[in-house]
Amino acid sequence: MLERSSVSLPYGMATVQELQDRLRRPLAAELAAGCHDRIVAGGLEKLLASPLAGPFPQVREVLRGYAGMEAGARAEALRAALGVLDGAGKKGPGRASQPAPKPAVPQAAPGERLAIDAPVERLNTGPGGPRKLASLGLHTLRDVLHAYPHRHEDRRALPDLSQVEDGQKVTVMGTVVSKFRRTPRPGMLILEVVLETPSGGRVKASWFNQPWVEKGLREGARLVLTGRAKKFGRQTQLAVEHLETVDAAQDSLSTGRIVGVYDAKEGISQEFLRRAAHRALETAPPDDYLPAHWRKKYGVTDLADALWGIHFPRDEAHLRRANTRLKFDEYLFLELRMLLQGEDAVLQGKRFEARGDDIHRFEAALPFRFTNAQRRVLLEITDDMRSDRQMARLVQGDVGSGKTAVAACALYLAVRDGYQGALMAPTEILARQHYANLAGYLGQLDVRVGLLIGAMAPKAKLEMQTRIAEGDVDVVVGTQALIQENVRFDNLGLAVVDEEHRFGVQQRRRLLAGRPDVLVMSATPIPRSLALTAYGDLELSIIDELPPGRTPIETKLIQDVHRQQAYGFVMGQIRQGRQAFVVTALIEESENLEALAATQLAEDLRAILPEARVDLLHGKMSAAEKDAVMERFRAREFDLLVSTTVIEVGVDVPNATVMVIENAERFGLAQLHQLRGRVGRGSAQSYCVLIAGETSLKTRKRLKIIEGSTDGFVIAEADLKLRGPGELRGTRQSGIPDLRLADLANDEEIIVQARELAKHILAHDPRLEHPRLGYLRSELQNRSQSVAYREVI
Repeated sequence: MLERSSVSLPYGMATVQELQDRLRRPLAAELAAGCHDRIVAGGLEKLLASPLAGPFPQVREVLRGYAGMEAGARAEALRAALGVLDGAGKKGPGRASQPAPKPAVPQAAPGERLAIDAPVERLNTGPGGPRKLASLGLHTLRDVLHAYPHRHEDRRALPDLSQVEDGQKVTVMGTVVSKFRRTPRPGMLILEVVLETPSGGRVKASWFNQPWVEKGLREGARLVLTGRAKKFGRQTQLAVEHLETVDAAQDSLSTGRIVGVYDAKEGISQEFLRRAAHRALETAPPDDYLPAHWRKKYGVTDLADALWGIHFPRDEAHLRRANTRLKFDEYLFLELRMLLQGEDAVLQGKRFEARGDDIHRFEAALPFRFTNAQRRVLLEITDDMRSDRQMARLVQGDVGSGKTAVAACALYLAVRDGYQGALMAPTEILARQHYANLAGYLGQLDVRVGLLIGAMAPKAKLEMQTRIAEGDVDVVVGTQALIQENVRFDNLGLAVVDEEHRFGVQQRRRLLAGRPDVLVMSATPIPRSLALTAYGDLELSIIDELPPGRTPIETKLIQDVHRQQAYGFVMGQIRQGRQAFVVTALIEESENLEALAATQLAEDLRAILPEARVDLLHGKMSAAEKDAVMERFRAREFDLLVSTTVIEVGVDVPNATVMVIENAERFGLAQLHQLRGRVGRGSAQSYCVLIAGETSLKTRKRLKIIEGSTDGFVIAEADLKLRGPGELRGTRQSGIPDLRLADLANDEEIIVQARELAKHILAHDPRLEHPRLGYLRSELQNRSQSVAYREVI
């Protein structure tokens, strides 16, 4: 029943009548245009899934499966939906409209090709089939086609039982010749069958406490079983991990070939999913969203061949070919989303002269010379700055590689061309540090550098805001205070964002509203393949060389039983006038628990090292408190700082020569490397001690990598292979789906090719408006789960 008093209003204070009108307009336009499902981007069913249609469930029901209907059925359904809307406005309280009949969804005829968005009801998957598919989140033909198997089994020649080794995982097929049911003790059920294979061999298979499989274990049933083999003389037993019941009609899909194994749930068999995939492939349209000339250029097969190859490969070569094409597509659509997200693909930026003389003048004022890697990256930056396009470049470099000096040079070039520059850091500690560095680099070149952070007194903050707005400051360094509403730049030309992943999307956009050139810095080395996907909207520069004369940090991994020796070494360094960090971690992330753990550790160390002056830093402190502690540490007012990972990024204390990391096994390798980088900032030899509480071989192997290498990129590659990519880029990428086939540790070549094509497409058609890109655009919309993205296109 639709009553004005009971309708939720998703569009502010809109009335029911206004909502009806907003929904009626696109429905009427679709009917008038011939029911081709082109009025609404992504199809009419996308509109019906939006909040606008929420108050009108009968309309959604009438139009369910619209994409798969024939033109006549579509017109009939639209008229019925419009009738429902018209009737809804005329009802009074307590009067219900009659539910409109749901149009029948015709199933595909033999040989018929369906639209890619056709509902699964048209696939002839048998009674209850659509319901089973829907329970797995598969509602359309596209969904079924792209629900790839999570692994494949080679069932072309199943093993001879006499050749199977003890403990080997095998798949066997055969007929049940006998069945046993035992309950050795209360609460335990053992099901056993003897299976006769086609070669005449027999295997005993068993299930423990799995009563639901019993109904499929009747004598004469043909089964395919996967599990670990156990040899008892000439007899083979199998502890079953996976069971399939196969009838003669399904032999061709489940045996005698390379077979896909799908994600499923109880009550949905692999045979059903293979049958559904096979039917979907038979009825899929022959279209390909990649034209033939692009496929030829990048050496990928056509879409139909790839989809057949991932579900039902003829051989290993077919499966490899399918994997390559579908991986390419995953990366292509990811790169397209990244480039389109929130902005146009190509933005007009500032155009700088970026003169060579100014670069030489800046370098001459430095107390050191640029490394070759710094020169190469600076050349890439200046090429961008001289272009009409907005620069959007990520500069990656290990701790101490000289990113800040390169950024300072770029800011100097912007100032020399009459623009302002800004550098935004994630913490006040890091902002103060950048301010000191930039003041040192630029102050002697008559560049006015200012600082704007939240901890400043209101009067000082207002004065700095006024100077920024009037152009009396050339380069301003700050935190999120730079993007407050009352901060106005006179002529911002270059924005440098440090550790960009620590800011939210909207925070960054406020700084970039005037379309300055953008330089992102990160001291977190990540593998090139991951950088190309996580930062797909940025060009990538890597400073892969450290300045000469830096002494590598010595790293030692020890077990926690030797903790006393580690702190004895720390005390020896303190007696030599040095300082030390001790970092603690918890299994559960909680600022309250971390603060408690750090506080307890500080107390313990005061007892263990009575000569040492110990202080504490943790995430529950205010920014001002953290700053005060760090300033005291830099001033050598105490010897040992116990901290949580709040000191992971950017803190610079040249006199600190030891980093002790408690429970090192709880950190990723990249994070351990970042923490290690807090020492070694001065001329003295520095050390990192990893104290591990876990002694497993796997843990020691992982931590040995950090012990044996100081190259952040080598460590990041190892971390990627060990732990996987994880979340690509935090809040920035909310809405981007997981990569299902992609292997970021080994796919760099495919990623580079997909990125190249994405940039080519958007350079020629920034909003994918050309008719020949219609299928590509539709596929991109359907793969994207981000509402913000859909608003872009």
